[in-house]
Formats: sequence, C-alpha cells, structure tokens
Amino acid sequence: MLTPLDIHNKEFKRSFRGYNEEDVDEFLDRVIKDYELLYRENIELKENMDRLNGKLEHFQHMENTLHNTLIVAQETAEEVKLNAKKTTELMIKEAEINAQKLAEEAANKVRRMASEYQDLKKQVDVYRVRMRTLVQAQLEILGESGEDE
Repeated sequence: MLTPLDIHNKEFKRSFRGYNEEDVDEFLDRVIKDYELLYRENIELKENMDRLNGKLEHFQHMENTLHNTLIVAQETAEEVKLNAKKTTELMIKEAEINAQKLAEEAANKVRRMASEYQDLKKQVDVYRVRMRTLVQAQLEILGESGEDE
C-alpha cells in the first residue's frame, strides 16, 4: 500500500518541455496532505472496527452465555416442578396409607369395644341371673321361715 512518505519521496525524471516543477510539487504537497489525512482516517477506522468487533464478540459471548443460562434455568424449573409433583404425589399416597391405617385401627377399636360391650352385657346378664336366683332363694328362705312361725 502506498504511504504518504512514498508520495513525498517520489522523484520524477526531468524532460524537455515537461510540466512546471513548482506546479507539480505544489500539487503533490496537496495530494500528500489529503492522502495522509485519508491514510490516518483509514488506520483509525480499522482500529475502531477492530475494537467494535472485539465488543461484538464479547456481546455475542454474553448472549450465548445468557441463552445457555436461560436454558439451564428452564430445565431446572421443569426439574423442580417435576420433583414437586412427585413429592406431592408421594405425600398424597402417604396420607392415603395413613388414613387407611387410621380407618383400620378405628374399625379394630370399634370391634374390640363391641366385643367388650358384649362381654360386659353377658356378665351383667349372668350377674342378674345370679342375683335373681339369690333373691329368689332368699325369698324362699324367708317364705319358709314365715310359715314355720
């Protein structure tokens, strides 16, 4: 690539009836200034472009990271939701099992109490029969002793 220094150092051959040397030098000075300005702007633009490309890569990396983080967050949320559902189902099953056990225990207790009630009722009936027999026997004894007098 041609640099401003290359233009400045360029020498032309002299020839008979050639261009006016001062006009050529003056024009070349203007070309050097304009070219040097464009050359510097080009360098600055390249540096600026490199800097912006670096930022773009950084932001693309951040975007990828955020995208991956979002995917992981979604997967984690789904996993948490699934675990919560499983936990809830397990708790419901445990509650149903406990309720069933409590119902069975209550039914067994009712059967035991009914059996105890029947036993007590039999004992009361036996006690009544004994008492009735005892009272009758006592009445008979009293009745006999009243006849003897």
